[in-house]
Amino acid sequence: MTLHGEALERYRRDGYTVQHEVFDTHDLALLRDAAERVADRVREHAQRPDGGPAIELPDGHRIQFSSQTAIQWEWQDGSEAIRLLEPVDHLDDHFAALFEDARLSDFAADALAVDRVAPFTSKLNLKRAREGSRFPWHQDFPYWYVRIEDLAHEVVTAVLLLDDADAENGALRVLPGSHLAGPVPRDRQDPLRSLADPAQIDEKAEVLLEAPAGSVVWFGSLLVHRSAPNHSQRDRRALLYSFQPEGRPHYRDTPFRPQLVEQLP
Repeated sequence: MTLHGEALERYRRDGYTVQHEVFDTHDLALLRDAAERVADRVREHAQRPDGGPAIELPDGHRIQFSSQTAIQWEWQDGSEAIRLLEPVDHLDDHFAALFEDARLSDFAADALAVDRVAPFTSKLNLKRAREGSRFPWHQDFPYWYVRIEDLAHEVVTAVLLLDDADAENGALRVLPGSHLAGPVPRDRQDPLRSLADPAQIDEKAEVLLEAPAGSVVWFGSLLVHRSAPNHSQRDRRALLYSFQPEGRPHYRDTPFRPQLVEQLP
């Protein structure tokens, strides 16, 4: 299976494309079980006295480093829910196998116009029922840029939906064609200087990407996107796998240089 024809044309034109029915019910059952197993194991280890260092960001959000992954805890005070884990491919064999799965790697190679791809990073997004928080307008580009500078242009991400995604449970929202403008102006009120400036966003142009479980949403590092809170009674879990051309180091093996973000608009 390859990403070609109309799907690739849409990816080039709009900055994203959606593939339906890529993973079947059996695949999804295995991956959901793995997701919950990993989340429980990481949470249990992180809550030990020696569970790993935690930092509170200037915006009040909390990140903890444990089990060789970065845990983003949910934003509400006192929450013990995990919002996101990165990376996750080392935490379960089912997750590790996805980087070699042709249903993803072939798509990524076509999108990047290369023969072979390599892992860049992986995430488990756990937008829990009633508690899953929003994520404002942003591009992935600034987050990659502080690791790999201009090579951030050459990263493509697959969002594998483990649950049905819709407006009520915080499905992804995108600005079609926004990738063509390059790095967008950043929000100077954002302590990390990584979010997009909301004053520069035409929200009337946004597209809500509702899709059933088993679908894969593809987008590049320059697509402007966001997600709303999960106000529903249903989880909206997803695995995010980012690919790059073969021969480049994994995200976790690259130096973190936050000062580089100031080189961007």
